[in-house]
Amino acid sequence: MEKYDYLVVGSGLFGATFAYEAAKRGKRVKVIEKRDHIAGNIYTKEVDGIQVHQYGAHIFHTSNKEIWDYVNQFATFNRYTNSPVANYKGTMYNLPFNMNTFNKMWGVRTPQEAMDKINEQRQEMAGKTPQNLEEQAISLIGRDIYEKLVKGYTEKQWGQKATELPAFIIRRLPVRLTYDNNYFNDDLQGIPVGGYTQIVEKMLASDLIDVETGVDFFAKREEYLANYPKVVFTGMIDEFFDYQLGELQYRSLRFETEELDVDNYQGNAVINYTDAETPYTRVIEHKHFEFGKGDKDKTIVTREYPADWHRGDEPYYPVNNQQNNDLYKQYAKLAQEKEANVIFGGRLGQYRYYDMDQVLHAALVCVEKEFNK
Repeated sequence: MEKYDYLVVGSGLFGATFAYEAAKRGKRVKVIEKRDHIAGNIYTKEVDGIQVHQYGAHIFHTSNKEIWDYVNQFATFNRYTNSPVANYKGTMYNLPFNMNTFNKMWGVRTPQEAMDKINEQRQEMAGKTPQNLEEQAISLIGRDIYEKLVKGYTEKQWGQKATELPAFIIRRLPVRLTYDNNYFNDDLQGIPVGGYTQIVEKMLASDLIDVETGVDFFAKREEYLANYPKVVFTGMIDEFFDYQLGELQYRSLRFETEELDVDNYQGNAVINYTDAETPYTRVIEHKHFEFGKGDKDKTIVTREYPADWHRGDEPYYPVNNQQNNDLYKQYAKLAQEKEANVIFGGRLGQYRYYDMDQVLHAALVCVEKEFNK
C-alpha cells in the first residue's frame, strides 16, 4: 500500500474540498466512493446537451462572498434565479408566497390588502400556542395558503400528517409583499455552466490524490482504520458505529427520469405539486437550469418521490427533531472518545441539513482546524 496521509470516504462536496485543500498542503490523499461516479448528490450528467441533476435540483446560493469566490474557482456560474411554481390541482401559484400568489389566491392587488387578508385568516389561531405543524402554519399565513400550498407537500415530504408533525419544523414562512418571484434571500446564486461534476473533478485532479469509485468502506473498515493515519468519513455516523446507540432517522428520495420528444415540457425548472393526491412532490425540467442549452425537441424531466428510509436505502437528509439530535450528540461524543483519528463531515457525518454553501463552509472550517493546530 502506498503511503497516504488521509483516506477520504465519499467524493461529495465535503470530501472533495477536504482532499483538495489537503493536497494543496502537500498531503497524499486516497478518496474512495461507493457509487460508480464522483461528486455525490451534486453529480450532473450530460444527456441531449442538457446537464441532468441526477439526485434532485441543486441551485447554489449564498450570502457569503468568500464561499462564492471559492466555488467560482472551479466553474463559471450563470445567473439562474430560483423561481419555483406550485401546481395545486391544476392551478399555478408562484413561490415563495408573494404578491403574485396573493393576487391569484384572493384577487388582492396591494400589499396592504394582502396583509389584511393574511391577518384575517391568522385570527383562527389568535391567543393559541401552536401544538403541531398545521397550527403553526395557520398562525403564520392562514388557512387558504396552508391548505393549498403547504399541507399536501409537507405531508408527502415527511411521510406524516401535518397534525402529527412538531410545530418547530416551520419556524417561519416567507411572505413577500412584492411581485418578485426570487425564492432565495441570498445575494448570490446561480448554476455552474456545464454542470456540477466538473467542480469535483477539478478538486480531485491533483497528482497527490488517488480516487477509486465503486468501493464500499465497510467491506474493509478495520483494514482502512488500521492502515491510514487519518480518515475523513462523510457517510452516516450511526452506520460507522454499527448503530450501536440506535438508528438516526433519515428521509430518502426516489427519482423517475424520462426523455421526452418536446423542446419545452413545463416552462419552468421546478414545479412543486402541493396537493395530497399527486404522489410526487415536484417535477424538474433540467434544461431550464441553463438558458437555451440542450437539443431542440428533446427535454429531460425528473419526478421526485419522498420515501421512508430503511437500512440499505440512500439517505438524503436527516430528520433533525429533538430526539434525533440528542442521539447524534451521543454518537459525536462516542466519536470523540473512541475514534480520535476519524473526522466526521458533511450532511451524514455531522447529521445536519446543509445547503451546498454550508457544506463548503463546514469543510473549510474542518481544514482550518486540521492544518492550523
